[in-house]
Amino acid sequence: MHPLQNIGRKIFPHSTHFVLAWSLAGLILGGVLLTLWPGRTQNGLDKVPAPAVTQAPQSGPVSYADAVARAATAVVSIRATQHINELALRDALVTGLPRERSSLGSGVIIEDGRVLTNYHVVAKADEILITLNDGQQINAEILGTDPDTDLAILSIRHNKHTPLAIASMQQVRVGDVVLAIGNPYSIGQTVTQGIISATGRDRVGLSTYENFIQTDAAINPGNSGGALINARGEIIGINSAIYGQSGSYQGIGFAIPIDMALDVAKQIIEHGSVIRGWLGVEGVDLNPLWLERFGLKDIQGVLITDVFRNGPADTAGLAPGDIITRINQTSVRDTRDVLNTIASGKPGEIIEIAGLRKQQSFITRATLVQRPQESK
Repeated sequence: MHPLQNIGRKIFPHSTHFVLAWSLAGLILGGVLLTLWPGRTQNGLDKVPAPAVTQAPQSGPVSYADAVARAATAVVSIRATQHINELALRDALVTGLPRERSSLGSGVIIEDGRVLTNYHVVAKADEILITLNDGQQINAEILGTDPDTDLAILSIRHNKHTPLAIASMQQVRVGDVVLAIGNPYSIGQTVTQGIISATGRDRVGLSTYENFIQTDAAINPGNSGGALINARGEIIGINSAIYGQSGSYQGIGFAIPIDMALDVAKQIIEHGSVIRGWLGVEGVDLNPLWLERFGLKDIQGVLITDVFRNGPADTAGLAPGDIITRINQTSVRDTRDVLNTIASGKPGEIIEIAGLRKQQSFITRATLVQRPQESK
């Protein structure tokens, strides 16, 4: 054997040849892979683009305790008692029925000595007892009511009121967090939380003039007249009604917007009642049957069925059978549109009414008067 061959075997044994051969093959294969798939890294892992950095949504507060603390002192509990008349009392003595009826609700102190609540809470009440947030009890009297919006103002002897912050209704949005404060089932002041589900709800059939805030915050019997506040402790509405057959919470509740409620309260305090415009007509919504009868198509409006003698509509020449389609250049869809538009006007205001009479267009003007307590 050649000496060099022997030396070579000592320096490069069989195992070393094996390692060098496979290392060389690996380098060649790696170069090919990098050429064919440049997106691969040297360790064989895919290069994954770094995710785009997005700003996390602003989280809500961990607690609403500060908001509740700002508003809770202005929310009161109400017990309204109606005494049974003498005839019914005799029956009650015989049958063992209660001699008086009580209704429970809540209210909001809007200024010194004035409590805003729902009309249905205190209607026909002979005695009203207010329980303040601190437990103090005070007798109250009805200062004035407005059944058309289901609101009432009570008078109490209490001059230590902390002003309640009023929300800007222009900033109220669907999805806002809200808190309902009241006295459900007379168990004591309770706070429930939800969101604004909708705004401007009307045609619900709860009152004559409707513009409700809808919420899923739990509202139960006893909550009526209490406060609906936002996450900053500002009041946005007066809790008023529950939607459902059971009479208890089903996820749909309604509150009167605070700007509407305070306007009613101001008029009651200043004038003893709410002053609204009145036209002096009655009507029904147009429907396919009426449209077919009058030979009309695709018309929205209100068919006048009655005109009050010597009222504004009568003086303006309106008559049964006329169809009102616009008031002050604004289209009307139904009787509620007409009712709300007229009621928002003031006595002495002149309005323009457009419509159809026997398929012929007409325009007339009427001067509104104050809406009487009883329309007929």
